[in-house]
Amino acid sequence: MPLQHLLTICFISLLLFLLPAVGLSKMFQKAGIPIWKAFVPFYNTWMIVTIGKRSRHWVFWQAIPIVGWFITLSIYIEFVKLFGKFSLGQHILTTFFSPIYFLYLGYSPGVSYRGVADVQRYQKPAWREWVDAAVFATIAATIIRSFVFEAYAIPSGSMEKTLLINDYLFVNKISYGPRIPNSPLAIPFIHNYIPGTPFKSYSDVLQLGYVRWFASAVKRGDVVVFNMPVGDTVINKDEFQTARLYYDIQRAAVGGDENARSILSTPQEYPIAVHPFDKTDNYVKRCTGVAGDSLSIRNGYVYINGSKQPMPAKSLMLYQVITHGQQLDEDLMKEEYELDVSDPAQLTIAGDNVFAMSLTPEAAEKMKSSGFAAEVKLLTDTPGDIHYKGILFPYDSGHRWTLDDYGPVWIPKKGASLTITQENYPMYERVIRVYEHNRLENKNGRFYINAKETTSYTFKMDYYWMMGDNRHNSQDSRFWGFVPEDRIVGKPSLIWFSADKGPRWNRIFKAIK
Repeated sequence: MPLQHLLTICFISLLLFLLPAVGLSKMFQKAGIPIWKAFVPFYNTWMIVTIGKRSRHWVFWQAIPIVGWFITLSIYIEFVKLFGKFSLGQHILTTFFSPIYFLYLGYSPGVSYRGVADVQRYQKPAWREWVDAAVFATIAATIIRSFVFEAYAIPSGSMEKTLLINDYLFVNKISYGPRIPNSPLAIPFIHNYIPGTPFKSYSDVLQLGYVRWFASAVKRGDVVVFNMPVGDTVINKDEFQTARLYYDIQRAAVGGDENARSILSTPQEYPIAVHPFDKTDNYVKRCTGVAGDSLSIRNGYVYINGSKQPMPAKSLMLYQVITHGQQLDEDLMKEEYELDVSDPAQLTIAGDNVFAMSLTPEAAEKMKSSGFAAEVKLLTDTPGDIHYKGILFPYDSGHRWTLDDYGPVWIPKKGASLTITQENYPMYERVIRVYEHNRLENKNGRFYINAKETTSYTFKMDYYWMMGDNRHNSQDSRFWGFVPEDRIVGKPSLIWFSADKGPRWNRIFKAIK
């Protein structure tokens, strides 16, 4: 953990001890405790648990980062009970406004110390038992969800066959280091919108910035859950969000698309929502390139620093398959080659005995070796067939790239410097301006960062290149570029449930590779 993060944690803990200390000192006086003891961190809570006859080990639990803050507040709640304060409202005041509330309790002549016997005589109503249990469960679950693991559902087929639609995953947030919530004022267990409404589930009044404890880098080949980088600004309607990106519509409007211009000119009908980086939609892809890599795609294969990379074992690619004229048995094709011949997304007829099939590399090799097919060839788009100007990142006319013929792209690395040119400006402009919060300008062939002319830039974060295993049906880095390290959520570890018209029993409790 960086020293500045540790100091931040210690500072917040110190405030929890010291801000209520003035009021606490007067309460100590009423309880017969020397006033000075209220101003000594940890010793003040030691005195509270001592006179309250509570287990003293709770004082030591306060040293745990984040968790300790909640324990300190619970000790304060136990203390106000000794003054006859048992109601839910009084405990809420203690939790959120203890510096002010303790002043009232300490200086008010109508408030007196009653002691442990009064607490022992108090009978908590049944509804309070349920409320207290619910509050404790919510706090515990929120801490676990924020720092340890979170459940996640696969909404699309971009990772097939590695991950399937309606796979339910546990995402390990410790794998790359737990990330402190940037937007802590939020409704528990809800990501960015209140279900069934267009309203945000969080407040952006308090933003903590990017902090990650015990950080470790994403490894090439990892399956990763991350916050969508270009999902920070979206059109807040169900059919848009990150399915139809605001930035894509914006570029189309600049290019003269009348429908796009109509959408942007009617914000009442197509409202814009802006999210902080930790509240954009969650995506899951495979990391194909890490910080410092030079990545390119040639004929569907990824090359890293000039070296050809193997296809992921369960990745789904499009193959041209020429058979010997035999009839395709539906059960056999599904059992042997994981192919649903009734699904036009998986199989189409291209000619006599010629088919376009979506297969894993393993299934394609099996078709060759078994003699099932006369020929099996990977189908790719090439620059001669089609290019994606304005659709594929970085969207400029200088890069006539396709899904299967892309790059090379150098992936930014923390501490590495880049010479900025007119050619690479479209590639790194968003990184410098948006992700790393600089004012970047390109004027008359010269570059200005924060009003200073420069020819180079040194990156503050590591970046990653994410792609779906189902390469021809994946919205990924080829469409929106680099994923900053502050967007990394965690690593999917386990499929805890999977369904498709009933449970997929063979996938439940399956590890993710």
